[in-house]
Amino acid sequence: MEPLDAAADVHALIRDVLPALAPSAWFDSGTSEVVLPVGRSEARASSWTVLERCAREPRSAWPRVVDDWVREVTDRAFLAVGEMELFGDVRELLRLRIVPKLAPRDREGLVVVPAGDHFDAMVMIEHPRYGGPLTKARAGLLGLHKLGYVMTNTHDRELADVAVRTQPLLPGRNVRVVTKPGSRYVSALLSEVDQFLPGPNEHGALVGVPCHSTLLLYPITSTAVREVLPVFADVVREMHADADDPCAPGVYWSHGERRLTPLSGSPESYGEFATLLHRLPDE
Repeated sequence: MEPLDAAADVHALIRDVLPALAPSAWFDSGTSEVVLPVGRSEARASSWTVLERCAREPRSAWPRVVDDWVREVTDRAFLAVGEMELFGDVRELLRLRIVPKLAPRDREGLVVVPAGDHFDAMVMIEHPRYGGPLTKARAGLLGLHKLGYVMTNTHDRELADVAVRTQPLLPGRNVRVVTKPGSRYVSALLSEVDQFLPGPNEHGALVGVPCHSTLLLYPITSTAVREVLPVFADVVREMHADADDPCAPGVYWSHGERRLTPLSGSPESYGEFATLLHRLPDE
């Protein structure tokens, strides 16, 4: 059975149990949500979760499933409103953290969107004690729906003071380091590396994000990148292994419209990157 096929009967069951389990709550038919007033606030819980659960169970089990779900969302509502009172405006605490692409089971239930082919953007609550990844359930109960401002929060409050320095990698070959010690969000600059490179930047750059506090960049201007790449890769791998907050152990080629191409194996096996190597000027 599909969840929507169960909707009429399950919604009727929800209306039946609310007076006993949550007397102040009511069911909003227009949005298919249970509305739970708590103090001066209210939390909302979509019925989609309980519809999915009932669709997997025989009809005889639906009253129990609905009963358990209503108790669950009521408990979460009190927790969510308590968090709102604790945090103040929780929207001010939301940040964006870039992580290597999550497996489907790891991203289930979290507020996560793809950030290209190799990374995900995960919404976080930045709080020293009560923070962590924002779950879909928590977002619903806290009334967090449109989250376009999260990247602005991250830039303004976490990344405005990143340090950029040049560091020797090989004799005459320098790597650019973008860092903020202890930060969990410098990796969010992965899609904006051009702003840290000298322009014009026709051929892109080698990029490493060994930990969430540091980006490593090497602008590609000549065939010198052939000798730089293996050393750059070793540095990224070692920093990743030693990091307290590791991100990704590999090297990427940043090019085009914010494209990231992973580089592994010998340079000649990289396809488009190998073609670039043959077009680069000698130094």
